[in-house]
Amino acid sequence: MATDHADSPVARRHFLGSVAGAAATSFAQTGAMRPNIIYIHSHDSGRYLQPYGHAVPAPNLQRLANEGVLFRQAFNAAPTCSPSRASLLTGMCPHSNGMFGLAHRGFVLNDYKQHILHTLRPAGYNSALFGVQHVARNPETIGYDKAQTFQGNHVEQVSAAAAEFLKSSPKTPFFLDIGFQETHREFRKPGPHEDARFCLPPAPIPDTPQTRQDIAAFKATARVMDEGVGLVLKTLENAGLAANTLVISTTDHGIAFPAMKCNLTDHGMGVSLIMRGHGGFSGGKVSDAMVSHIDLFPTICDLLRIERPSWLQGKSLLPLMTGAAAEVNEEIFAEVNYHAAYEPKRAVRTKRWKYIRHFDARTKPNLPNCDDSPSKSLWLDYGWRDRRVDPEQLFDLMFDPNETRNVAADPAQRSTLDEMRGRLDRWMRATHDLILKGPIVAPKGATANDPDGISPRDQPHTL
Repeated sequence: MATDHADSPVARRHFLGSVAGAAATSFAQTGAMRPNIIYIHSHDSGRYLQPYGHAVPAPNLQRLANEGVLFRQAFNAAPTCSPSRASLLTGMCPHSNGMFGLAHRGFVLNDYKQHILHTLRPAGYNSALFGVQHVARNPETIGYDKAQTFQGNHVEQVSAAAAEFLKSSPKTPFFLDIGFQETHREFRKPGPHEDARFCLPPAPIPDTPQTRQDIAAFKATARVMDEGVGLVLKTLENAGLAANTLVISTTDHGIAFPAMKCNLTDHGMGVSLIMRGHGGFSGGKVSDAMVSHIDLFPTICDLLRIERPSWLQGKSLLPLMTGAAAEVNEEIFAEVNYHAAYEPKRAVRTKRWKYIRHFDARTKPNLPNCDDSPSKSLWLDYGWRDRRVDPEQLFDLMFDPNETRNVAADPAQRSTLDEMRGRLDRWMRATHDLILKGPIVAPKGATANDPDGISPRDQPHTL
């Protein structure tokens, strides 16, 4: 299989030798041996942005895509905030790195030394954080050389502070973590460019005046978020740093609408991912290869010619850029454990199929794990609370891309169901998933909502 060959030890050594030589020459031409890295991320944006064809103007992200590489089939390792970010930054799935829930609710990494900045530091990297990080209650726990957060961590404050850092002739190479609260709810008020009369709600949501107004507010928030990206990119160029900086733009999970964020369909797992810089991440290319957030850590290691830590679970994306491989993953995995409430579930995705398994006894929606919104209120008014949730779900992504027709009980798909069950089981055993031994136990003092509740704003209980 091409994927296994491309990532085999022998093939990888040969491949990295050629990439390393090209990279070293390229870095030398810019006067630096290793590039700066900017990880710039939004909250709850999914792929509902202009570069992915949606009517959500984001001209600065579009420009980044025009100059870099847009990954159309990028996925998180968990469609919930802290576990998603922690997986990207450690190169491991949540049940391996320990981030089973939200940091502000008391969940933590097993070892903060597994954060990527601690691998980059021995290679000479200075690290700085501006805004949202959401993998620790206190950013000092992580170990940044400089960390600055703000009340609300909104675009206007965060982008301005990051721009000042770039203007200050920072010590290079640097790893700069820029996190925007946007496009998390509550959304901004729509302006004249977000006229709800001419908006279309996201795919899982019915088209009504109520939901059109909701998506108009999302578009207004995305516009402000994109302006923050633009300020960072402009300042990077004016400071003369753009040519030797790898920019990674992404988000944590799907947008905060029902059946999206915190769900293991592509509406929750699918994320924007745009990269620009050394290693072939240039030229306005589009990649349809399935990639995961956990692939970014090994990609950076290979690009910088530094040893990969032993715990990494992802694959380098560099073979995609050189043409050495058309795919690096034949399957992608994701999970949910705790969000506002406990909702243990796992998923495996191939190019054709998605399989989701729930590990609790619930057969109704876990409503606290959906943010309050006009769209949620509409669904509740029409009886969402009593809709059935199947414990096993199998979707044919070719004929059912919105994952609405569960064919797990279809006798004609029994062999596919068995295959996808096997893929998930092998991964869970190989990664020592604790859910195989029973319910996931939260850290002492963590908080969670009652799964039978309605809103994440209801009073949580201490676990």
